Amino acid sequence: MEIRDGFAEIFKREIGLSRPRCFARRLSASEVIVKKLNGFGELNGHKGCVNAIEFNSTGDLLVSGSDDTEVMFWDWATTTRRLSYPSGHSDNIFQTKFMPLSDDRTIVTSARDGQIRLGQVSEDGKVDTKLLGTHEGHVFKLAIEPGSPHIFYSCGEDGYVQHFDLRSNFPTKLFYCTSLTENNRQPRNSIGLNAIVIDPRNPHYLAVGGDDEYARLYDIRQCRENASSISDKPVNTFCPRHLVETNNVHITGLAYSNASELLVSYNDEHIYLFQKNMGLGPSPSSASFENMLEMEEPQAYTGHRNSHTVKGVSFFGPNDDYVLTGSDGGHIFIWRKKGAKLVRLMVGDRRVVNQLEPHPHMPFLATCGIESKIKLWTPRATNDPPVPDDVEKIIESNKRGRGDQSQVVLTPDVVMHVLRLQRRQTLAYIERRHRGADVESDEENGGPSTLGTSDEDGSGDCYIS
Repeated sequence: MEIRDGFAEIFKREIGLSRPRCFARRLSASEVIVKKLNGFGELNGHKGCVNAIEFNSTGDLLVSGSDDTEVMFWDWATTTRRLSYPSGHSDNIFQTKFMPLSDDRTIVTSARDGQIRLGQVSEDGKVDTKLLGTHEGHVFKLAIEPGSPHIFYSCGEDGYVQHFDLRSNFPTKLFYCTSLTENNRQPRNSIGLNAIVIDPRNPHYLAVGGDDEYARLYDIRQCRENASSISDKPVNTFCPRHLVETNNVHITGLAYSNASELLVSYNDEHIYLFQKNMGLGPSPSSASFENMLEMEEPQAYTGHRNSHTVKGVSFFGPNDDYVLTGSDGGHIFIWRKKGAKLVRLMVGDRRVVNQLEPHPHMPFLATCGIESKIKLWTPRATNDPPVPDDVEKIIESNKRGRGDQSQVVLTPDVVMHVLRLQRRQTLAYIERRHRGADVESDEENGGPSTLGTSDEDGSGDCYIS
């Protein structure tokens, strides 16, 4: 919505031609409003980096978690703290979540200590905490089943996804995430997980991402049926074709839109928006090169840098009209979802912005990063340009930072073609060695033997500088 369109909408609203709710939604999604996002205030109280923030369903409360292991409730409108309690974690808190339909009295948290904990707030403000379950290694994210006051999921560095029901005393391990690279001679390596999200339109589907290039989609119903075997059977996988089998990127953040679009943020790469029909199938290694070339490429959002921390990614606007993320260097990037036009770039931290939490009903934003404060953003009339004059310098600096660590500089199609050729040649070479070793072994020992070489040592990766 441009300025002239905004005046037209206001005129329609005044004479009764536009319903109040429709007017508010269209105005909240207008580019004019997003370009005017500026600092509203700060929430001070934590004594360490703030890693987790979330609004409650009505949007009047914000909950936060920090390296100081404290959980705090905020009245953001007055920038005051309502409640603070020690979580019981022994290390940095990475996630804080309100459980739905609990009158904002039930909080679940996860942390670097591998614990998932419950905080139950009583009428008198006292908080009882208890341990719900553990992972081996960090637990960065939790996913709440939409509309359920009892059920949520966790993902950990140990590769497990666990199901929690607050009515039960013990969590259930749903599946163990493993490498999608085919290797029949060695067990598959586990994939440490950084992100987990549930499709709001179909809560049976859950997506995870972690220490490789694939976002995996699972049908939770199938996982429950096979829970005894801890099987790893995604129903679909998503990855830009130029990153398939590169093994040099990993996923730090995921987000679902209300239209089931999946947003994937990569470490030291870009952010990509996948439609449901852009998947590679359950086994990406079996997808043919020709089919990949025929597939529509996801929308890419570029210019930021995601290197030093595990950064989140979010949609913004009543219809998920915008995509936003933090960046090394302390910037906040906001792109229009359709077309990936950068519409707002602002400084949100002295060093790094990690998490961004949109308000559920208003054009309002909370962010946190390396600093110990939470920053609040709302549309305000200022003379500051929506995108600073040195935007090209900022983007070029981020690009150079990625280039120092990335050796792939050719176009995606060329890189993909070279990778495929290299992989085929490597597999053929290993197969020839395998057959030769079998022949020699048969001659010497009168029987077959197993070749003790792994095709991981002769990886099909191709680094081009």
